[in-house]
Amino acid sequence: MATSKQQDAGGSPREPKYLQIARALKKDIVDGVYPAGSQLPTEEALCKHYSVSRYTVREALRRLREDNLVTSKPRAGTIVVSRPASTSYAQDVMSIEQLLSWSEDKRFQIETLEMIEVDDKLAAWSGLTVGEHWLAVRGWGHTEGQATPYCWAEYYIHRDFAGVGRMLRRHAGPIFPLIEDLYGQTVVEVHQEVEATLISPMLAAGLKVEPASAALRIRRTYTTSEGKVAQVTFSTHPAASYRYSITLRRVR
Repeated sequence: MATSKQQDAGGSPREPKYLQIARALKKDIVDGVYPAGSQLPTEEALCKHYSVSRYTVREALRRLREDNLVTSKPRAGTIVVSRPASTSYAQDVMSIEQLLSWSEDKRFQIETLEMIEVDDKLAAWSGLTVGEHWLAVRGWGHTEGQATPYCWAEYYIHRDFAGVGRMLRRHAGPIFPLIEDLYGQTVVEVHQEVEATLISPMLAAGLKVEPASAALRIRRTYTTSEGKVAQVTFSTHPAASYRYSITLRRVR
């Protein structure tokens, strides 16, 4: 059988077996071992290959269905499906699809791209855990046709997905779709927080505003269907150039 072994799936020994199996199958799908339209091995074959129960295999396949990687049909087995170009997931305020649409005319000018170990200073304001390793991508956000950046942005990508870094200098648009495509993941939740802050002297020069002037810092946390935080982003916007609008409707 062409399927990867559990130890090649990137999971930790404490990770449930069904997640290890799901991760291995995702890798095979992303790598083209099982292309769109092909059939995965039967539950019986997977049970034998991984030495697990049918319940464990079914949980792994359920995870693949949640990630829109496969579909299961009676008498047809489990079929690999093409990943949709974009999928809408309901949020309290907007959808992930709308977040993608908002970014269409935006571009990111990378200043630094490096693997870092979170220190006390970064952990204090970002909420990341001291000692963890993340891919840090920092730079300026631009709107097409505008010379002055509209924000300073910092992207922190979990080390498990740091391979996207080699593509970023040639990439335009949001980063999380790359994580989905390269690693067979699905971002199911983007949690957003907005807080008031002051522009530092370093950022003031780039954003063409006065030091210590009012700004808004937006934090977005991207979580996959496996419950893993894949990416945390921070963008700092001068207060005068950022407007956040929501519509409330009475529930009947």
